[in-house]
Amino acid sequence: MKQTSAAMATAGIVYVLVGMTAISINDMLIKQLSGDYPLHQIVFVRSGVGILFSLILVQAEGGLSILKTRQPFLHLLRGLLVVVSNMTYFVALAVMPLADATALFFAAPLFITLLSIPILGERVGPMRMAAVVVGFGGVILMQRPWEGTAALDVNRLVLLLPVVSALTYALLQLMTRKLGATTRASALAVYIQAIFIVVSALFYVIAGDGDFVQGVSDPSLIFLLRAWIWPGDGDWIYLLGLGLNSAVIGYCLAQAYRLADAATVAPFEYVGLPLAVLWGWLIWNELPDWEVWAGMALIAGSGLFVFFRERAKARVVARAEVKARY
Repeated sequence: MKQTSAAMATAGIVYVLVGMTAISINDMLIKQLSGDYPLHQIVFVRSGVGILFSLILVQAEGGLSILKTRQPFLHLLRGLLVVVSNMTYFVALAVMPLADATALFFAAPLFITLLSIPILGERVGPMRMAAVVVGFGGVILMQRPWEGTAALDVNRLVLLLPVVSALTYALLQLMTRKLGATTRASALAVYIQAIFIVVSALFYVIAGDGDFVQGVSDPSLIFLLRAWIWPGDGDWIYLLGLGLNSAVIGYCLAQAYRLADAATVAPFEYVGLPLAVLWGWLIWNELPDWEVWAGMALIAGSGLFVFFRERAKARVVARAEVKARY
């Protein structure tokens, strides 16, 4: 049993590393396209392509019958949380440096650790709780509360959007842990893609003609509300890449949180931080300010402490269980 648990934890870590690499590519592509296309069009195309790849995975994991569920409301709620998490993050990403938005989003593993107490019944000791507090200190530092609004590069409300995204992402991953006990990862991915398609199609019906963007100057709102346009020939490769990435992300992250405890998997999501810095530097010649570097260090450091603390605690408990059998 112990070997099985260790193997499942290792598999969960591998899945989350692949998923986070795909997310970093996804963020880079969306930021690249945000100057020409509306967010809901990008999401519609991405999810339309992604659901095809996800259905292939469904077939491989047991066929269309695994899409049946006795918990449609919970799956709908999880899907809506994904939509909120993505929309708030991408709206911020359109006007923020990639590394800054990613760093603020990485409050998510801290939220996961904190919310795993009431939702999953996991135990979080005082040292891990202190590490979570330190990590949120990094989030506050990146919000630069001492700066006036005029001194910030973006609206302060926009700075909060990645944090809102992190909170909703944490909730959906904890729901994945509960739903994953009875639902395959490929089915979870299909449900999410389908909800994305429905929501983005509704955006098209309401705002696809671009009427709501008239007179709007805020670049985040323009990204959200501008009119749909037919993609240029050179952009189709990016949109298709987004679709494939979407399927990889949905499957890998769902699988990671199905196989392993949230507190074990979540810290490995921090691989997204150096990847975001790398993309920002290579493509947009952006490097984070000192507040972002310091915030990254606090958040990543606290997350890694939580991880190693959890692993050490797990080893102690395992030794105690072995002794108890004798």
